Amino acid sequence: MRSTSTWKTNGILWVLLLLLVGLILCPLITVFARAVIIDGRLDLSQAWSIIADKENLQTIFNSLLLGVCVVLCSTVIAAPTAYLLARTQLAKHRWMDIVFMVPFMTPPYIASMGWILFMQKRGLFQQLFPMTGSFSEGFFSFGGLVLVMSLHVFPFLMTMLKNAILNIPASLEESGAVFGAGFGMRIRKIFAPLLTGNYAIGALLVFVKTLSEYGTPYTLGRRIGFYVFTTDIHRYSTTAPIDFGRSASLSSVLVCICMGLWLLQNYITNRTSYRLISGKGSRPARTNLSKGGMALAWLWVAVVVIVAIGIPYFSIIATSLIKLRGYGLAAGNFTFDHYQELFTTSKSLDAIWNSIFLAVTSATICSVIGTIVVLTVRRAKGFLKKVVEGISLLPEMLPGIVMVIGIMLFWNAIYKVIPLYNTMGIMVLAYVVLYLPYTVQYVTSSFTQINENLIQAGRTFGGSPAYVFRRVTLPMISKGILAGWMMIFIISFRELVTASLIAPPNVLVVSTYINREFEQGSVSLGMAMAVLCVFITTTALLIMNAVADRKKAA
Repeated sequence: MRSTSTWKTNGILWVLLLLLVGLILCPLITVFARAVIIDGRLDLSQAWSIIADKENLQTIFNSLLLGVCVVLCSTVIAAPTAYLLARTQLAKHRWMDIVFMVPFMTPPYIASMGWILFMQKRGLFQQLFPMTGSFSEGFFSFGGLVLVMSLHVFPFLMTMLKNAILNIPASLEESGAVFGAGFGMRIRKIFAPLLTGNYAIGALLVFVKTLSEYGTPYTLGRRIGFYVFTTDIHRYSTTAPIDFGRSASLSSVLVCICMGLWLLQNYITNRTSYRLISGKGSRPARTNLSKGGMALAWLWVAVVVIVAIGIPYFSIIATSLIKLRGYGLAAGNFTFDHYQELFTTSKSLDAIWNSIFLAVTSATICSVIGTIVVLTVRRAKGFLKKVVEGISLLPEMLPGIVMVIGIMLFWNAIYKVIPLYNTMGIMVLAYVVLYLPYTVQYVTSSFTQINENLIQAGRTFGGSPAYVFRRVTLPMISKGILAGWMMIFIISFRELVTASLIAPPNVLVVSTYINREFEQGSVSLGMAMAVLCVFITTTALLIMNAVADRKKAA
């Protein structure tokens, strides 16, 4: 009986392996192959000449410089915020954790458009503060690009640092104080070493996220003439004369940099990790700020919230309500006509329904495949299960645009066998490949909370594997499946780079609709769609949290 079960599990593993190889590995291999195989033979010289080209070297330098600067700027924002939310009286205000996740949940290209509308010539800033003249136009620089990208990714770093600070026992800081160490020395000698490993993880996430980000470099970076990996890869793949060789070469460099950073992060983390949580109880430390200190703390929080959330959302909402842009924020120049147009024109309705279809379909397929992967891997043993699990998580470690380029090249090459390219099906497939790791991670997390004795008890009392799964396992992992489904729905609904690269002709989704209206001058209509996009995704997130809380209460 056990032998039959093992053979069945191994059979499913092999089927999953073949599926994942076709979905993930083949497109990735195609990227590297396109970069080094010319006319059917290995030719590294052309790939090297493309990479060594002066323009591409500048792109590589720009990307690395932007990544470093965004990490530094994010640190300046995240570190004090994390300390305030973990060690001061502000820690009791748990709602701040939700507020500071809003910038991350806002699509980067939408936030970037909000900043552009606010700071541009005759923009909202100059209308609100006419005495400042052209001061706001200085925003359109490398510094402005770094700021906007940092405001999107700093919640990553803040959350990691906050959780790490909460795990530092009060006794360590008190011991330093007893031996005469001031606040600054305690930060340098106690906090900094203990936080190095967590900071390395957060900084790596920020750096890789910056390198692979497309929305902000496309909307704001192009405006100031600052080109990076993603914008050049996109340009070579979509603008005549199309050059997939250059796209593949730059994609290969981007993959190598990201994988090298993962290895560096693992090395730093292994060398600087400290076990701060043990069986002994520990009490959290608190720094009781004075009235003046609290005033400064609230001022800092207010500034971060206004800059990260207030300005872009004010610009987006205000612009969506403006009747005539030439009159700006003048009284009587506001209307809801743009929202009415969204629901009465076929172009906008098609974009909304296309996004909903892609989000629902890809989230559902990811949930099914991801759950099967986790269930099979949990029952299997040996090297094969590690291979399947590793491949399923691989897209998370790679820039999304690289996977999309690989999908374009691979499925175009086999078009005569499987005519999927240039259809809505290729978009669903791309979304499934990109977001499968979310389901795998969420379901795996749910599985770790299941006591194996429950499953064994079901089998002992005569339950078949299918019955035990339906009555015991599935109800207990349903929360993870739902969370993964909802997260994939949210991200797929607003996805830009995939839709802009592989959407069939004349097929619009919400993100490409917003981008097209913004570029063609119908800014208010585009921003109305942006508000609708944020509303739908935020509502989906609130529903997910409400369902999770209800399940937890039950």
